[in-house]
Amino acid sequence: MCRTGHAPEPGEEEDVDATDAVFTSLLEDSAEELYEQAPCGYLSTLMDGTIAKINTTLLEWLGVERSQVVGRMRFADLLTVGGKLYHETHFAPLLQMKGEVSGVALDIKGAAGRIPVLVTSKVKTSEAGEPLLIRTSVFDASDRRAYEKELLRGRKAAENARRQAETDRERLQEALAVLQQSLLPAQLPEIPGLEAASHYHTASPDLLGGDFFDLFPLDTGRWAFFLGDVCGKGPQAATVTSLARYTLRAAALHDADPVTALTTLNTVLHERYTSGEGRYCTAIFGVLVPGDDHVEVHLASGGHPPALIQRADGSADYLHTSGGMLIGVLPQAAFTAARTRLLPGDTLLLYTDGLTEARTGPDRELYGDEALRTFTAARPAQGPQSLITALTGLLASFGDGLDDDTALLALGMPAPLPSTASDNLT
Repeated sequence: MCRTGHAPEPGEEEDVDATDAVFTSLLEDSAEELYEQAPCGYLSTLMDGTIAKINTTLLEWLGVERSQVVGRMRFADLLTVGGKLYHETHFAPLLQMKGEVSGVALDIKGAAGRIPVLVTSKVKTSEAGEPLLIRTSVFDASDRRAYEKELLRGRKAAENARRQAETDRERLQEALAVLQQSLLPAQLPEIPGLEAASHYHTASPDLLGGDFFDLFPLDTGRWAFFLGDVCGKGPQAATVTSLARYTLRAAALHDADPVTALTTLNTVLHERYTSGEGRYCTAIFGVLVPGDDHVEVHLASGGHPPALIQRADGSADYLHTSGGMLIGVLPQAAFTAARTRLLPGDTLLLYTDGLTEARTGPDRELYGDEALRTFTAARPAQGPQSLITALTGLLASFGDGLDDDTALLALGMPAPLPSTASDNLT
């Protein structure tokens, strides 16, 4: 607590006097000494730049005697070649025009080499406004220059690191793209009397997706197809994707019954990953049997969104396969089978949930199954490729609302070509 109005204790008065004496001794420095020993350089020049006065500090920086400078050299003579050029073309004209220039970075020729400095000059004028001389202060900017160089090196290092990171990311994305393509068929086979189309949308070029599909021949006249979605992303998901694809292909060649094929995949995944982190997927597996004027479809689903059928008459509806379980979770799993017939102009659409779970609108609502059915019904029934093209545009319209990979596979029977007047006449 502070006390006021109290008498000084013994010894306090002597301490105050001693402190005052110290400050007094500091203030006894002469103006000349303050000028000569200032922590910066001072000089005065005539209007033509001839040095009339210079302090000891600046002389020591230059490594010259006063007699060598005063009346013999101009301020510009103390500068390096580049500094002298800048002084003559910018500094001096600006000083003459404004009467003062502050904080200009120049280099002087010091005793130990070039010294970066910051220069401030001001013109002294008479009472009548006539210029008399120029007073200049010179501050050593070596530390600042070193800091700026270090800062520049840091920025260059950061920029190089950023460029290297971008290069590494581009290489990684290229490698991931190649690996992703290796998990999908290079192209769909041509099936007599049928049409097939597909599309794969990658949500992130930095992550491997787990969506997969395939279409391949079985015995004479029959074709197998499947489309699935592995839980998760990255290398682990890609491993499961590869295992699922080759397991379903091998299972189909042994027994093409859809439920049997999915059961085989369930057994393989459960046994492979039962001791570690569980890995599972959803999938639809089916068989196509083309006829003279139709295609028989027999398929089964394991926890996958239902297939959608676009009919030639303009309607669209789901082929419900509810009740099918996730593949790989349990040692014994039940799968739901369904059958349908595709007539000319009909298209069967398989898709992964990246499509129906896209976020849309200002409220970021799920796109949903009903919106997909309505969208499909509004499209003209012009075959699988037309439907895939329309859905590709739909996916693009979602923008950042589409945050999951999406696989599309469409299979159908082409509609007969419309007859012409000449055909009717014959």
